[in-house]
Amino acid sequence: MGAKGALRLPLGGSSVGGCARTPPDSGSYAWRRLDQSGFQLMPIGRVESPLNDVASAPKQGDEGAPEAWLVFEPDVFDGLAPGDRVVVLTWLDRARRDVLRVHPRDDLTKPEQGVFSTRSADRPNPIGLHPVEIVSVDNLRLRVRSLEAVDDTPIIDVKPLLHQAGPPDEDRA
Repeated sequence: MGAKGALRLPLGGSSVGGCARTPPDSGSYAWRRLDQSGFQLMPIGRVESPLNDVASAPKQGDEGAPEAWLVFEPDVFDGLAPGDRVVVLTWLDRARRDVLRVHPRDDLTKPEQGVFSTRSADRPNPIGLHPVEIVSVDNLRLRVRSLEAVDDTPIIDVKPLLHQAGPPDEDRA
């Protein structure tokens, strides 16, 4: 964390979790568009959960995760109500950022895969996606159902859960 609770995120030719990265071509769009010193995510809140140990926490919310509280910073919470389904984006601050290959679901009998084809928390930018339902609202606190994030995990955003769209209408294609 940087100044005022900001999460400092290195980019470009920096080292991420001890994993050296080659800078992109200096003429590339990403190189011109992003500041080489990185950028900051400002946490908008924290998770309050009975889960304290990453190793024993459920891997997904629908695998026995408990209800938990989302506690927001003043002035950022507005417009959510009980019954709303949202996706909570968290910064998985206990994850390893130098991992690029994992055994899916930590099952050593399965062959290693690249982290981008898994839901592993360990990855260069450990952003968690948690679909939850809001159970109750208490001032700056939301009680949510089935959240697998551990206690004190930073919340970086909340977005409404969109309904799954069906196949495109062939007449409009």
